[in-house]
Amino acid sequence: MTPEAEASMGFVGVSTGQSSIMKVFPEWARVLGLPASRLTGFDLPLDAGRDQYREVVERIRRDPLLPGALITTHKIGVHRAAAELFDELDEFATLCGEISSVSKRDGQLIGHAKDPVTAGLALEEFLAPDHFASTGGELLCLGAGGAGTAIIWYLARRPDSPRRIVCTDSSAERLAELTAVLERGGVGTDQLRTVVADGPADSLVAELPEGSVVVNATGLGKDRPGSPLSPDVRLPRLGVAWELNYRGSLDFLHTARAQAASRELIVVDGWRYFIHGWSQVIAEVFGLSLDSATVDRLAEAAEAVR
Repeated sequence: MTPEAEASMGFVGVSTGQSSIMKVFPEWARVLGLPASRLTGFDLPLDAGRDQYREVVERIRRDPLLPGALITTHKIGVHRAAAELFDELDEFATLCGEISSVSKRDGQLIGHAKDPVTAGLALEEFLAPDHFASTGGELLCLGAGGAGTAIIWYLARRPDSPRRIVCTDSSAERLAELTAVLERGGVGTDQLRTVVADGPADSLVAELPEGSVVVNATGLGKDRPGSPLSPDVRLPRLGVAWELNYRGSLDFLHTARAQAASRELIVVDGWRYFIHGWSQVIAEVFGLSLDSATVDRLAEAAEAVR
C-alpha cells in the first residue's frame, strides 16, 4: 500500500506543520497501536470564511481514510459554518458553539467539544483542590474563545470555585457569548465580570489578591506575536500563571518566569494541556479508553521528540 493510500488523522489549524504533534503523533501511534501513523494538516487563516470551513468538514466526512480530526483555533468557526453537516454534536459543543473533535461512528459524523475535559485534566495537575478557598485568590482569564470559556466553565462548577472571575477579550460579542453559555448551562454568573480589552490588561492584574490564577487564553504568543500583559506587570504573589501556548514567542510565559522567584509563582506552560487535548481527541477518533498510566506513557514519548 502506498503512503498516499494509508489512513491518517486530520488536524485543522493555522500553521499545523509547525506543531510538535507532527513529530509526536507517529510515536503515539506506535505506543497505542493506531491504524494511522501520520496527520493530514488543514491550514486555514484566522479569518477563514464559511465555505472554507465547510469544505474541510466535507473532506473529512467523505474520505474513508480520514477517521476523524482535531480542530484548534477554528473550533467556533467550524461550528458556526458547518454544525448542520454533523449527524451528532455532544452537549458542550451545542451549548458552547464549538467543535474541537471530529469522529465517525457507524457512518455518522460526530462533533465533540473536548476543552472542558482537557482544561480539567490539566488544571488538576497543578492546582490544589482547595486552592481558592485557602488563598482567597480569584481568576483572571485573558481570552474568551473556546479554551477560555472551557476553563471558566470548569472552574465555575468546581467545588473549590474562585469567588470572582474576570474575563477579558477584544470582542464584546465573545464576552456576551461566554455569559450566555454559562447561563444556558445553569452556571451562576454573579461572580463573573467581563471586560473588553484591546491592550495590556495590567490594571486588572493589579486588582487581584494574592493566590490568584492568571491565564493567557488569547492565542497571543503563538500564532500571533505579543502578550495580553506588558513586561512591567506585577503578577499576584503566591499566584498561578498559566500560559496555554507551548510554542511561539511565548511573551506571557517569559514575563511570568522572570517573576516566578520574587513573586513565589507557580508558572505553567501549555505542554500538558497539549498532551491532554490531543490524547482525548485521539481516544475519541479511534475508540480508545485512556487511563492515567497510558497518558503518562504518551507524555514520555512526546517529551522525547519535543
